[in-house]
Amino acid sequence: MTRLRVIVPLLVVAVLVVLFLTLMPLYTDLLFYRSVNFSKVFTTVLWTRVLLFVLFGAVMAVAIGTNLVLAYKLRPPIRPLSVEQQNLERYRTALEPYLVLVLLGVTTVFGLAAGLSASGRWRTWLQWINGQSFGVEDPQFHRDISYYAFTYPFERFLLGFLLSAVILSLLVAVITYYLFGGIRIQMPRARSARGIAGDRVTPAAKAHLSVLLGLLALLKAWGYYLDRFGLVFSSRGAVSTGAGYTDVHAVLPAKLILLFISLACAGLFIYNIFQRGWMLPLLGTGILVLSAAVIGGIYPAIVQQFQVKPTEASREAPYIARNIEATRAAYGIADVRPMDYKAAQDISAEDVAKDVSTVSNVRLLDPNKLSKTFTQQRQFRGWYGFPETLDVDRYTVGTGEDAVTKDYVVAVRELDQRGLAPEQRNWINEHLIYTHGKGFVAAPANTVKEGMPVFQEGGPTTGEPFNVTESRIYFGEMSPEYSIVGTRQQEIDGADTNQTTSYTGDGGVSIGSPFKRLVFSLRFWDQNIFFSSDITDESRILYERNPRDRVAKVAPWLTLDGDPYPAVVDGRVTWIIDGYTTSDGYPYSARNTLGEVTADALTGQNRAEQPANQVNYIRNSVKATVDAYDGTVTLYAFDEQDPVLRTWMRAFPGTVKPAKDIPESLRAHFRYPEDLFKVQRDVLSAYHVTDPRAFYSQEDFWAVSPAPDDENKDQPPFYVYSQLPEHGAPSFNLTSPLISRRSSKLASYVAVSSDPRNYGEFQVLRLPQGETIEGPAQVQNRIETDSEAAEQLTLWRGGSSNTTIRTIEGNLLTLPIADGLVYIEPYYVQANASNGFPTLQGVAVVYGNKVALKDSLQAALDDVFGPGAGAPAAGAGVGGGGGGGEAGPPSTPPPGGTTATPSPSVTGSPGVPGGTAADPALRQALADITAAQEASRQALAKNPPDWVAYGKAQDDLAKAISRANGLLGPAATPSPSATPAPPATPATPATPATPATSAGPSG
Repeated sequence: MTRLRVIVPLLVVAVLVVLFLTLMPLYTDLLFYRSVNFSKVFTTVLWTRVLLFVLFGAVMAVAIGTNLVLAYKLRPPIRPLSVEQQNLERYRTALEPYLVLVLLGVTTVFGLAAGLSASGRWRTWLQWINGQSFGVEDPQFHRDISYYAFTYPFERFLLGFLLSAVILSLLVAVITYYLFGGIRIQMPRARSARGIAGDRVTPAAKAHLSVLLGLLALLKAWGYYLDRFGLVFSSRGAVSTGAGYTDVHAVLPAKLILLFISLACAGLFIYNIFQRGWMLPLLGTGILVLSAAVIGGIYPAIVQQFQVKPTEASREAPYIARNIEATRAAYGIADVRPMDYKAAQDISAEDVAKDVSTVSNVRLLDPNKLSKTFTQQRQFRGWYGFPETLDVDRYTVGTGEDAVTKDYVVAVRELDQRGLAPEQRNWINEHLIYTHGKGFVAAPANTVKEGMPVFQEGGPTTGEPFNVTESRIYFGEMSPEYSIVGTRQQEIDGADTNQTTSYTGDGGVSIGSPFKRLVFSLRFWDQNIFFSSDITDESRILYERNPRDRVAKVAPWLTLDGDPYPAVVDGRVTWIIDGYTTSDGYPYSARNTLGEVTADALTGQNRAEQPANQVNYIRNSVKATVDAYDGTVTLYAFDEQDPVLRTWMRAFPGTVKPAKDIPESLRAHFRYPEDLFKVQRDVLSAYHVTDPRAFYSQEDFWAVSPAPDDENKDQPPFYVYSQLPEHGAPSFNLTSPLISRRSSKLASYVAVSSDPRNYGEFQVLRLPQGETIEGPAQVQNRIETDSEAAEQLTLWRGGSSNTTIRTIEGNLLTLPIADGLVYIEPYYVQANASNGFPTLQGVAVVYGNKVALKDSLQAALDDVFGPGAGAPAAGAGVGGGGGGGEAGPPSTPPPGGTTATPSPSVTGSPGVPGGTAADPALRQALADITAAQEASRQALAKNPPDWVAYGKAQDDLAKAISRANGLLGPAATPSPSATPAPPATPATPATPATPATSAGPSG
């Protein structure tokens, strides 16, 4: 008794602890959903899962429990004397006292397993009960597509569940009957007049098992019925997806025959209740198995081999036509038609010069290669950083007739705690003081100055289009797992450790109460959250900070694009994330594995991989935004006609705003999403062919070009600002060249517009089949093997034996210019050192057999096409100003920052190392760098700052750095820094403005 008094309370405490730890994540999730006003999503998903768990768990438990009890109740009262029964008697005797516990244990285990499995199908359930019509019927059974997208998956799930329930019930009943004598393997020695001792299976057990087997046969019949509709997803024969000739003329009738045989078997099992033996149902089952093999397997194979294959093209043509039509509709390319493009091989310099819109906007800055350049030049302090790959967006500068739209390489200066010094790495600094990034940085993609981007810093005094009124970045791709704001500690706010702030936004969850601090301590497994005396009643905890993860949390029914991008919208930094609604239930539409068709050379480099889900329907139905300061999540319906979106909007009412609520300032920054484009270009590579016989031959199929620097990966698509044929004006396009599937020659050029006026409008330029136009990989090889280009590359590297400098190829752009196709690729040089970064050194232009690699785009175009061709690109290159003319405004400092000037040491330069300080010219260049830095500081020190003087100082600085680059020899090591190294921090946070270095919470 004393023992029980100790054990029972301990068990109660243990249960309460386990229950608390189980419910704690749910509670913190609820707080998150409330903080972003998406509680409806949390409660809908939670209660749907609970409903499915209880409903299907209870059905499974009742089914198994009922059959187990029934089998026990129907056990024979008298068992024959046999060695088998004598051995089983010992087990029966041992089990008798625990039968109730066994019953509860068996039903609980199977009920829990079924409930947990069913709760994971909440998406299937919600789509079934909320499904909306597509308004389109499948060509075979003439059912609305919604049946296959929403109802059919649920029916399949329900069939699988019922089959599991009946099979498990049958197994439990057989085991129980055997254990208690209802089924006997050994023959008894003598038969009794009543048949108790003489039958292997008692009449009661036979009746019970016959009913279960009859139910199994009925479910099998239902399965054959559903199999008929599943033929619209068949992959037999020449039709990639959908019922082909054999499916329609052999498999479909076979399924119907097997359905009736299954029904007959069910009737025989029920009839068997009143008959002796098992002959009739076993005969029926044998016929079913034999029929399934012969009618369902062998006969269709014979039809396919001897009736279809000899004339497959003509036999399958009507079904291939179905597949083509459905696939193009399901992937949103039904209206896309290739147009013939002559790709002229004789365009003149005058022709090129006339194509001002494209030539003047050639992208010289590769966002996938310049992260280090942005970091070295605009990082300012070590605890800030930029993502591995940057983004491209377009902005309009000026108003009225003077308005000019161009693409920019953009990024936000995020908090990167990896840059904190070891003595700064402690809980207070990492979670209370260093909490956010600061600043939006842009550089015109077609503009360089002295080989460097012309940076523009978003700020409250910058003016449009980069007028940023709130530049602090609390929610970003590099944000730490959690930060606590509104504490007694002041947060570092800029390049100067004396500049601090305290968060005033509504983002995050209030953490003032002891209970909330406890649950978050457990969630993040960090005791400091609970014990820190710096946390006040006004403190808030920020978590789920990655924009993509944040949207995925509030819209779990969406598939999200792998590349969120920042934009300045109405003075705030806003993350834009494209959301897709997908399905694998569109009849006759070809299926693709999302993770495979979207993978390319950039996947994994700050771009999320898509799941390995198969889809055959996709729409960019939602545009989502996340405010970088307060984390506000907004979902906008972008394709309101999408039935999948309408289904989810009915399931989660009020969570998606209508398209009419999209601000025009936000719509101006919508890009056609990359992952959707990659799926569509993959589909178009085959499904641009609409004639069934031509499709069958596969002669004109295309393929995505391999990346020029990695043949094992696809070349990514590129955003470019250019003018396409039949477009009256230049637009912001997402583009990709496609090569022939049978060779490496260029076959087509695919582009889609992102401009609001013609958003989503495709142009597919089909090249002449009789001409050989090299694809990107071949062009890259031509550049590297061209004698003059190779000589130039060797010169840039400082000689063939120099290992301190390397060249980096930028994005190899394929551009339609003046009825021809021109390849343009920027080249950068970078020091082989930890802090080396790329600077533009030259540009390669390839047209036909002509190759030019020069120090500017203008020079390269003139060399290939003749004098005057590069006039629209005047100034673009290493020493020029920009692709379109002027270099643009000088680089601007971060709002509230100290200085935006790089500070190379006497031992090196930002770009290329080498040389010695003994060279008088080098000493003068370094002196000019110091003077320019001092001039910058003095200009900023004035009240108000003298921006004109600051801009001049920045220009002088860039020129001095360029001279130092050219004078330094290969022996030196570069050591640039944006600002002086941060001072050592004190051991205790003595003032709110000073970072802490103590190891634990204060107080």
